Amino acid sequence: MVLAANGWWLWTILAIAIWIAIAFWPARVAARKGHSFIGYFIFSLIFFPAALIVAYVVSDKTTAATAY
Repeated sequence: MVLAANGWWLWTILAIAIWIAIAFWPARVAARKGHSFIGYFIFSLIFFPAALIVAYVVSDKTTAATAY
């Protein structure tokens, strides 16, 4: 019984670590485009699919600023 309880905690910690690691993906994409890394990171923790789509669709601030 103790072994089963310990295994549950291990898988929960592993799942949370993977969830946080995957949340970096939209945040990095948005940061490369000149948007807030922290804002997109929090957004992707809550709504990952939407954050990923928005990060790729949002306009690039870095090239727009250098065009002028």
